[in-house]
Amino acid sequence: MIKILISDNLSEEGLKILKEVKGFEVEVKTELKPDELKAIIKDYEALIVRSATKVTRDIIQSGTKLKVIGRAGVGLDNVDLEAATNRGIIVMNTPGGNTISTAEHTMSMLLALSRNIPTADHSLKSGEWKRSKFMGVELYGKTLGILGLGRIGKEVSKRALSFGMKVIAYDPFLSIEVANQLGIEVVDLGQLFKDSDFISVHSPLTEETRHIISDKEIALMKTGVRLINCARGGIIDEAALLRGLESAKIAGAALDVFEKEPPDFSSALLKHKNVVITPHLGASTEEAQVNVAVEVALSVRDALLNKGIRNAANFPCLAAEVCQLLQPYITLSEKLGMLAGQLFEGRISELKISYTGEIIKNDLSPLTMAIIKGILTPVLQETVNYINAKNLAKERGIKVLESKTEREEDFTNLILLEVTIEGRRYSVAGTLFTNNEPRIVNVNGLYVETIPQGYMLFLENWDKPGVIGSLGMLLGGNGINIAGMTFGRDKPGGKAVSALNIDSPVSAKILDEIRKLENILSVKLVKL
Repeated sequence: MIKILISDNLSEEGLKILKEVKGFEVEVKTELKPDELKAIIKDYEALIVRSATKVTRDIIQSGTKLKVIGRAGVGLDNVDLEAATNRGIIVMNTPGGNTISTAEHTMSMLLALSRNIPTADHSLKSGEWKRSKFMGVELYGKTLGILGLGRIGKEVSKRALSFGMKVIAYDPFLSIEVANQLGIEVVDLGQLFKDSDFISVHSPLTEETRHIISDKEIALMKTGVRLINCARGGIIDEAALLRGLESAKIAGAALDVFEKEPPDFSSALLKHKNVVITPHLGASTEEAQVNVAVEVALSVRDALLNKGIRNAANFPCLAAEVCQLLQPYITLSEKLGMLAGQLFEGRISELKISYTGEIIKNDLSPLTMAIIKGILTPVLQETVNYINAKNLAKERGIKVLESKTEREEDFTNLILLEVTIEGRRYSVAGTLFTNNEPRIVNVNGLYVETIPQGYMLFLENWDKPGVIGSLGMLLGGNGINIAGMTFGRDKPGGKAVSALNIDSPVSAKILDEIRKLENILSVKLVKL
């Protein structure tokens, strides 16, 4: 008997799928305290949660029989993915289950904001009849700027186009050809801020997107712009938003998500007359809750019955034994992708992956999936996984090419990733060293041997005396410890690449100071 624990509320449609399987024993126990869950998890092969249950490292380590953890929702912030991966537990989510729900809520907020519906409703119910007080604006002919054109962003764009709006979008992975087919104009971020009458956010929250809309960006916007955020709290700097509202630079804002949830109910932002707010309702429709319940139930069922794996966040193979054999190469592949995704900026049109050596005797599709997942993860975060990575790349017009050769060069096995961005080609290459440890061995044609882990600094510089000394002094003076350092160059005095493993992140201010050092061409902070 395979025992499945459901620790958060799940729609009956999802429960039914699992209960109908002969050999499954399904138990629903909600509102468990962490110690209670830790005490009983040892008896179950699968755990299904929503957002209330926190699946911590302690709980995972206590789940000695656990094979699968399913999250009925998009995010995985309540599941310790690393701990589950170390234990070989498959973690699944439902990235597409609330797409329509969130897109429709965004349009609801857009309309409510443009026509002052909440304040007009409140006024009328208070016994007032002040039509002139609630003069609105039409959507027709206005420009909607969409920041992040994934599944939800695309659905919002379709609906906005049907209202006669012009839609422009910024998405670092979306090709111009694909956007044109959708009737959308691709622009850079600055142009989006300058040209939009309405701006709707549909990006994951990452280190790069946190406060991507703040005072500097608001200053670029049209006077009278309106902002909508049904994605993640923290993408818009709430303090800067309030300043924009109070100065009348921003005519209004509609927020479904907040930097802290629940938010501070005494906040001036929440009480502002030109702000429409809802308590994180993007996925709160009956249909969306059924969709995610059914999707996670089907995924968990099939995984437990060895009928295939879908929506896996940490498991790229269909067969567990294949994954175990290729795991070191899968780790290397994802690191290569993540490195390229953070090092190389611009709109990607093509990925060319070259496999060399004995490795080509294996099925390399899990490695390709891992590379694509790695390169998309810095921007798309939890919405990309091993299983959907190829489709997401295809949707964005990214061509993926593979080549294999037995010919060995400097390494027994080598994985070379070449990335084409706006007509220019960049590359990173990696291999496995002793004990299957991953190494980056080449960046843009320059040999450099470095361990891809933790925080790293990658610099392009001229090979001149004093570069490393001045860099070390600057980092040391700011309390940044260098754990490892390696260099490569094309010729003495020529262009060089320097890779540093560091013990802590580097602030934007320190990065700017590094860029000002003599003979430094560029610097990037990478987290692997």
